[in-house]
Amino acid sequence: MVNKRIISSYSGRLGKLFSKSSCSTRNLKVIFNDFPGGAESFELMCRFCYNNGKIEITPLNTTLLSCAANFMEMSNSISGSDNLIEQTEKSLEEIRHWTWSELMVALRQCQNYFPVANKSGLLERCLDSITARLALASEPSPSPSTSSSDYSGVRFSCDTKSTESLKSSFSRATWWFEDLLITDESLLKMMVGSMIKQKLEHGTISKFLFFYQKSKFHTSVSHEKSKIMETVVDLLCSLEPSSIPCKSLFGILRVALGLNISKGFRNKLEIMIGSQMDQATLDNLLVPSPQGTNSLYDTNLVLRLVKAFLKEGTSGVPEVQLKKVANLMDLYIAEVAPDPCLKPSKFLALAMVLPDSARDSFDDMYHAVDMYLEVHAGLSEEEKIKMCRALNYRKLSAKACKHLSENSKFPSKIITQALNSQQFKLKSLIRVSSNTSSIASSPCSCSDNIKKDEVGEQIVLYAGDLNLSTDNVRLRAQLQGMQSRVMELEKLCRKMQTQMTKVLRSRVSSSHKSRSLPRLCS
Repeated sequence: MVNKRIISSYSGRLGKLFSKSSCSTRNLKVIFNDFPGGAESFELMCRFCYNNGKIEITPLNTTLLSCAANFMEMSNSISGSDNLIEQTEKSLEEIRHWTWSELMVALRQCQNYFPVANKSGLLERCLDSITARLALASEPSPSPSTSSSDYSGVRFSCDTKSTESLKSSFSRATWWFEDLLITDESLLKMMVGSMIKQKLEHGTISKFLFFYQKSKFHTSVSHEKSKIMETVVDLLCSLEPSSIPCKSLFGILRVALGLNISKGFRNKLEIMIGSQMDQATLDNLLVPSPQGTNSLYDTNLVLRLVKAFLKEGTSGVPEVQLKKVANLMDLYIAEVAPDPCLKPSKFLALAMVLPDSARDSFDDMYHAVDMYLEVHAGLSEEEKIKMCRALNYRKLSAKACKHLSENSKFPSKIITQALNSQQFKLKSLIRVSSNTSSIASSPCSCSDNIKKDEVGEQIVLYAGDLNLSTDNVRLRAQLQGMQSRVMELEKLCRKMQTQMTKVLRSRVSSSHKSRSLPRLCS
């Protein structure tokens, strides 16, 4: 029981309450169910009032007194002394000199009394002080604690280890990770926002977020894990994409797929991964298919990731990155092709999700199609032809084309198209070779200045001090080698045409027989 007159003389909230009451204040009973800090902070407030507006304010009780003062509107000054709000404000002006342990106590108290601490601005000042401390490059470890950790009931790593121990256990960038695990999801958002404002390195922030997610999961139930995951994904989106390791994103993706997170947050995560698709590995992509599906791997996920990579079209993607993703997709398609439950439409979608320009060679794609047709031998002729849309015959090597021409799993129509494409490529090569030979034999090749008009542009080549005799001998040898290669390719082309004719005749003659065409591999 406290004297209402004494308390109300300092508290504007009680003063207004009593002034509105029509009954006697003597028997009036006031109950605050949401008093910040409970009995502990109420006792501190009463000491202040009964001691004529005086109380010892320390970093360990500043937060409690500040929250109580703001809640009770203690802005009244008695006998010329500062009111409680003013006194706690003076204490908060020294927050930059508080030890790390004292800041952690204040942070926990702000979290417990979030509405009042947030409304009064106390929480923001506490967060800014903490993140400013982290941002200091010269701060290798937290200041040794000068207070007892028993006060807050929280055990801090900085209170139980010496500075030297911290240096050996944590890097300069990550020593604070364990201490900030006390924050919940709401406070974590404000904390990361303050870190970004203080220009803390984004790579360090992303490492902390992954550490936070992994650590919190040990003591959380399913619905809590979903909330934590959504918060972490949302905060990762606010960082520079280059600061987030691709491997770590795939790690939380696998975890997220087993949780009931919303589609919006899952899309955010997939977009982040898609932007770094060129850094992924085959193991990253081999994600098991969801429950209820028969296929071995989640091909729909990979398609979404590649589409996220191409969100601005191929024109917005550097060629080097595009080719890396193409090589990765070739490996992935070769891995999933033997899956007997992989539908033709899904295989074709994987094969054609990237443009032809992304690949210099289609040999790997041919072998993947070959494997798919071998596993799915029951496909009709029309379906097999459709599957071959994944191939660009002009980008097949002569060896791959020769193999195709002898491959009984491919329709004869496809073999004809492939050989015609190879023949066209050979003719183009011969034409280029002839043009090169005529240019080399021209008298102007030995002049000091060679001028050529090509596509409206004037290209001037200076002979300078070149040793023309040596260069001509080298060029002639190269041309002879090229002509020899062309002759070999012409022979190969004729041989392939002969083989194609034999294959076609063989298939026509066997069309009336029930057995399939034997493989003609040499």
